[in-house]
Order: sequence, then C-alpha cells, then structure tokens
Amino acid sequence: MPNHLRPPTVVTDAAGLDELMGSLENERVIAVDTEADAFFSYHQKLCLVQITAGGRDWLVDPLADLDLSPMGEMLADPERIKLLHDAEFDILLLGALHEFRLEGLFDTRVAAAVLGSNSPGLANVISARFDVQLDKSMQRSDWSKRPLSDKQIDYARLDTHYLPELYEQLYAECVERDRLMIVESECRRLEKLRPVQAEVQPNDFVKVKGARELSPVQRAVFKELFVLRDSLARESDKPTFRVINNQALLDVAHRRPKDYRALTAIKGFTPRMATRMGDMVLDAVVRGLEADPIEKMPRAPRKAGALDMDDATQELHERLKRWRKKVSDSLGIESAYVLNRHILGRLALDRPNTQAKLESIEGIQDWQLERFSDGLIETVTRFLKDEKAGTLPTKRKNRGR
Repeated sequence: MPNHLRPPTVVTDAAGLDELMGSLENERVIAVDTEADAFFSYHQKLCLVQITAGGRDWLVDPLADLDLSPMGEMLADPERIKLLHDAEFDILLLGALHEFRLEGLFDTRVAAAVLGSNSPGLANVISARFDVQLDKSMQRSDWSKRPLSDKQIDYARLDTHYLPELYEQLYAECVERDRLMIVESECRRLEKLRPVQAEVQPNDFVKVKGARELSPVQRAVFKELFVLRDSLARESDKPTFRVINNQALLDVAHRRPKDYRALTAIKGFTPRMATRMGDMVLDAVVRGLEADPIEKMPRAPRKAGALDMDDATQELHERLKRWRKKVSDSLGIESAYVLNRHILGRLALDRPNTQAKLESIEGIQDWQLERFSDGLIETVTRFLKDEKAGTLPTKRKNRGR
C-alpha cells in the first residue's frame, strides 16, 4: 500500500455503518467494489463491500450480521454517481444475495475501453494513469475468513481508492472525444442486469470442455459423474472444482475404473479422495455404464435472451457482426460497445431496411441511429437482395445438434 494513504475504516457494527452512511449523505460520487468467496464455496457469499468517497476509504463487513438496507438505498439512488470498475459481477452479486439494484452507474472499465485502452483491467489502468502498481495476489484469497489479513485489507481498499480521480479523468476525456454517450448507454444496460437463479441440470455436463470428445458410452458415465460432483459440492458447500476437477472427472469417464486401485491411478484422484468419495464415484460409473449411451449430445443450455434463428437469419447476423467489427476497429473500441448482442440479434430477426424500421428496434439508442443508420440499412438491404436472388451461402453445419 502506498505509504501516504491513511488506513481505511473497517465497519463491523451498526454504529460504524451509521457513521459511514452519514458521511456519504452529501457525497455525489461514491466508488464501490465487492469481494465474494466463489473460489471457496458452492453457495457464494458477499464477504466485503469497499467504498471510497470524500477522500476516505471504508471496508464494510457483511459477515458481521449488519443490516445493509441503507447501503441498498444509496446504491439505488440515481442522483448519486456510483463508480465501479467492471461492474457486471458486482451488480449480479448484490442483486442475487441482497436484492439490491444499482442506478447512477459509471463503469470506469467501460470508459477506459471506449477510450481505446487495450488492457482496461483495473491494475493496468491505474498503473498507466497514476504510476501505482496494484498487488492483485489477494484477488482469489478466501474473503470469508476472519480476521482479514493486512494484505487483504490493503488490496481491498485500493480497488476503490483511485476510482474517483480516475473518473474525473475518464469523464473529461469521454466528453472531449464525444464518447460519453457510448459509456452511458452501456452503463444503463448494466444497471438493468438481474441475476438468474438457475439450478444445475444433468444436461449441463455438455458445457464442460472435453465432454463432446467423449464416446457415447463415456458421455453417459460422465453425465452421472457430473451430477454426483454437483451434489457433493452442494452438500459440502465447496466449489465443484475443489471436489473433483474437470480433467479428473473426464479421465474417470474415459477409463471407467472398477475398483479403488484403478480409481487412484487416475491423475488428480488421490487416495484421500478415494477414501472420502470412492464408493460413490464407482457407483456413478456403474450407473453410467448401465444407462443408454448418449449418441447425440444435448443442446447446450441457451443463454438468457438468446434468440432462435433460421439459416438465413444466421447469415444476416454474421454479416452484421462483420460490419460491427469494421466499425469497432475504426473507432478503436470493443465491438459490444458499438452494438450489444441483444440489439444485433434483433436487427437480424427484424431485418430493418428503412429508417423507420430501424428506429423501432428494441434497445437501439439515438447516438447509434445517428452514427450507424446508413451502414446498418445498407447491410440489411444487400442481404435482402441476395436472399431474393437466391445467392445466400448454403446451409452451414449446425454444431452441437
């Protein structure tokens, strides 16, 4: 931690939280970050909330049985600017665990990327702008353990400490380069994100890298092992990779061991693991061998908001993506900030070839219409002409079916 910084205030009781909320009452710009224990538990917990405002840093301990509702009210106040760097995780975490909603967001990672940074991670941006090196070694530490170490405290407070000054720089540059509307558009999209509480399903095994390369019999075994691992992880409140990692699970499916000796010969499956769960793993192998082989892989679960597209619509979608890539390259920003995937999907489905139709696309912003209407209409019109002439590419192989 830089020597000139005074220690942060650690909030562990109601009086400390009241003092914090009182200090924030007249602050217009408030930097926020969170830490969770996803690398150490199945049921993720909010373990720390970092706040910087008015030149002070606070670390709030949600595990101290605090009533965080006043903080929720502050986060939802659109009149106060909340600074977060790469806010999506924090928004979903706060929404899932405390039903908090965030308004008034300015995401400094988005702003840095929109201004052309090729490495918009916090450590890189702070290093480039303030010549301060952030130690990220604590990023995946166990934030649920108490007391927090000095290194954890130093790491946590620096995640927000520089954001107010960074905001002043980025905001001014976005205004100067006429890119503020791009940042604000993305921030409004992020504010609308809501957590999806989806239970793990047996067919989710298809999402594991390497599952598709298994034989039909091995797939059936792997599916049983996948379900078992999730059950064990849930019961022990450990992340699945700490129960059995993916490669060990795939190797068990490959080899289909029949006894402890064969099981412990598999790399990543230790004798200690065999003692703890060996019988259950061997039973899962037997169930998989007795089940019908999985000749045809189930379709991977669809992302929330994913759209069904026929072959012609997929072709237009690809053309729009290529157009977007050219535009984003010319601007020096990430493609998603030109048009996000939701808008791109609606464009492919609705095929707007006039200004009026383009303006009716859900989610499209005025600044996007002003800058991109001609290119989008031209791309759609050319596609419709090729479709009518019968010159679209032949049907592509649909992977995963």
